[in-house]
Amino acid sequence: MKIRITLSAAILLLAYGACCLASGATLPSENTPQDCRWGDLGDGTFANPVLNADYSDPDVIRVGDRYYMTCSEFHFMGMPVLESEDMVNWRIIGQIFSSIDLPGYSEMRKYGGGSWAPALRYHDGKFYMYVCTPEEGLFMSTAENPAGPWSPLHQVKNVSGWEDPCPLWDDNGNAFLGRSQLGGGPIYIHRMSADGRTLLDEGVKVYEGPVAEGTKLFMKDGFYYMSIPEGGVSTGWQQVLRSRDIYGPYEGRRVLEQGSTDVNGPHQGALVDTPDGQWWFYHFQSAGARGRVVHLQPVVWADGFPFIGVDYDGNGIGEPVKVCKKPAVGNSAEPYAPQTSDMFDAAGLAVQWQFNHNPELSRLSLTERPGWLAVRPLHAARLREARNQLTQKIMGYRSRATVKIDFSQLAVGSRCGLECIGNKFMAIGVQAKTMAGQRKDIIYIERNGDVQLVRPVPANADGVVYLRLDIDTPRNAFQFMYSFDGKTFDKVGEPFEMSDGDWKGCRTGIYCYTTDESADAPGVAFFDSFIYETDGPGSLETAKD
Repeated sequence: MKIRITLSAAILLLAYGACCLASGATLPSENTPQDCRWGDLGDGTFANPVLNADYSDPDVIRVGDRYYMTCSEFHFMGMPVLESEDMVNWRIIGQIFSSIDLPGYSEMRKYGGGSWAPALRYHDGKFYMYVCTPEEGLFMSTAENPAGPWSPLHQVKNVSGWEDPCPLWDDNGNAFLGRSQLGGGPIYIHRMSADGRTLLDEGVKVYEGPVAEGTKLFMKDGFYYMSIPEGGVSTGWQQVLRSRDIYGPYEGRRVLEQGSTDVNGPHQGALVDTPDGQWWFYHFQSAGARGRVVHLQPVVWADGFPFIGVDYDGNGIGEPVKVCKKPAVGNSAEPYAPQTSDMFDAAGLAVQWQFNHNPELSRLSLTERPGWLAVRPLHAARLREARNQLTQKIMGYRSRATVKIDFSQLAVGSRCGLECIGNKFMAIGVQAKTMAGQRKDIIYIERNGDVQLVRPVPANADGVVYLRLDIDTPRNAFQFMYSFDGKTFDKVGEPFEMSDGDWKGCRTGIYCYTTDESADAPGVAFFDSFIYETDGPGSLETAKD
């Protein structure tokens, strides 16, 4: 059924459509090349995805004139908090937690588990984050400053099979929690204590739909609203429900769908207002190897419901736009994206680093050799089981990661290098072996646990190697390379393909582990620099203040 739109709303929608089309947006065509622009275009417009990286299931709030975002990270630690002044350019300012101190998360056994679809809220001078893990239950954390420190994770309820929680403190002083059931519904509403630490009942089922999840609750004009994705990750749409009573009955409307665009699954995100009353919607797109990337869409309210995007195909339902004018809020001096590169010369790890499962921080040091990150190996049979993998999301359509390593103190049986992980665990590195009674350092490739020796490291390398990963996601072509001088790089093998895995997009990063079960993990690898270049706006390191 087509929605009714008032005349004033229709005028605003036409204006949004005009701005987007005038800025260069076109409908996809087999005869037109892919538009690979993204983020802030520096001319008062932005191109979706506004964040071309795996910030899956994003939730965004406004506090004053600042905007804050967090997202699902599943088995990766820790959960980031991002900040923006203009809704388009984002920086990472902190992490909510760095480990989940429950069985399996330190043993590399929770792939696909961990944090699912968190909610970020601000109430009575305090920031709140709620999240479910599929097996362990409902958790929350609070902070007075979004950059941290955040309180230790508090287990609100020990239960399996819950997902996608969201708190609401309503206009009448009541506290509620909405959540879905693992597998896509139904949706329940619980009464909650005022401090948000305790559920007061077993919940009331208020809605069932086709894969109804990602519950986001808010109030507007005396109505309770639920903004939910329906229909599945890559095939679904955004649904909005409203009622005068938190327990319903709810009336609903489909407000965003793929339609005639190439943006699949445009849903699971956040409706956000600006200080002057504009509304915008953040959602994800399932983008293969890049994971679930973040789009920003204009919103107009009509008949008590949001209309999102532009109705290109004329069926009364909004569709995602590619290029649009930036929101009329604070502007950055120069476009930028979340942080990437790290020279390892600070007192702590850069905030963009996330560990694959719980870290063992006692095996890491930034002070042992100033300007270098020292990583002492832990035992693992293959990369997938290796602790202390420091990872970053790949970003952009095309990018490049380069790392410099001193492996001269690596013990026999150990491996260190540069990784690319997603549906596969791929790596290029140095392996220290004993051959004919002598130590040999060998460049090697690891493909899902299978190791291929490439070439011995020459003596004149002085224990230093440069490793590189070239990423071309439109072609799905990933290429490893190595160099001993940092200037001339040799390719290793043919380009390989990647896709997302365990609900997360592909990542790159660094590692060090040993296959020697008898060793007490001796030796160390030193990482001098990690340089990550992307095709979008400059990372924060190069952005002007």
